[in-house]
Amino acid sequence: MAGNSFGRIFRFTSFGESHSEAIGGIVEGFPAGVKLDFDFINSEVERRKPKNTYSTNRKEEDVVEFLSGLDNGKTLGTPLAFQIRNSNIRKGDYAELQDLFRPSHGDFTYYKKYGINSSSGGGRASARETVSRVVAGALAKLFLRQFNIEFESEIVEIGGIDYTQNKAEAEQRLQEALQNKDSLGGIIKCTIRNIPAGLGEPVFDKLSAVLAHAAMSIPSAKSFEIGDGLESTKRNGSQDIDHWEETNGTLTNHSGGIQAGISNGEDIVFRIGFKPIASIGTLRCKNKEGQIIEVANQGRHDLAPIFRTGVIVEAMAALTIADFIQAHKTDK
Repeated sequence: MAGNSFGRIFRFTSFGESHSEAIGGIVEGFPAGVKLDFDFINSEVERRKPKNTYSTNRKEEDVVEFLSGLDNGKTLGTPLAFQIRNSNIRKGDYAELQDLFRPSHGDFTYYKKYGINSSSGGGRASARETVSRVVAGALAKLFLRQFNIEFESEIVEIGGIDYTQNKAEAEQRLQEALQNKDSLGGIIKCTIRNIPAGLGEPVFDKLSAVLAHAAMSIPSAKSFEIGDGLESTKRNGSQDIDHWEETNGTLTNHSGGIQAGISNGEDIVFRIGFKPIASIGTLRCKNKEGQIIEVANQGRHDLAPIFRTGVIVEAMAALTIADFIQAHKTDK
């Protein structure tokens, strides 16, 4: 299977399935001699854990074990390998789904590509895989501390409702979905601060393009907008130009901190839309003979994963920026 690595110099490779023995990864390109902040790494992992009644009831300890690249807590400059053991596996929840393709899941497409499926859960398509991204992203954030680069995510929409302005209405929508055993999607806004100007490559490796690649690799991601995104398409050019200030920077930031694919020194701002998950209620599955078979979903899944998604978005953004920072060193 290809496609398990992200980045060129600051490079992350992940491994593991939703019900395998462990999830983990390897990070290359981390400089030597850095004392790792394990409390920070663990706090990032905690942010991804189930938060409320709208989250999965699968409880994992998520203990991060580093296997290589460290000596007395300091990085050696060699690959940092880590794993997080899966301790709360219930393969029996998927017994009735053997050889069936769930609707709007990766079962069918994985089978058509590889000729085999994981016997339980979504395998590599499961959001369980993202815990390794969070660890790798925490390492990227630690690397970026020296540049004072910061990441902040927030939920701006749930189920089509503005979560920043109408939390009560959104909560009512969530309660209705909970009672109906349904699910809701949403939108995460991510802001990256203190970015230097000059990060990114012209044409095919634009910073905005690679951020979109990173964001859209997250399970259930369906849309990506940089800056004002679609709102910019509704304006005249005279309304959308980011005019210069006399001293430094721009008066507005409609472009989201990136122009011609290269950072301009303003905050990078982007939004990712996530669809509602499909692992709900009774599923009309299809077998390999093309017959429809209804099966009640027994797996443990989030009703609204959006509450746990922000740290994953930040992790992929941090990996992107760390890689461009490392590449930028070779441009001079």
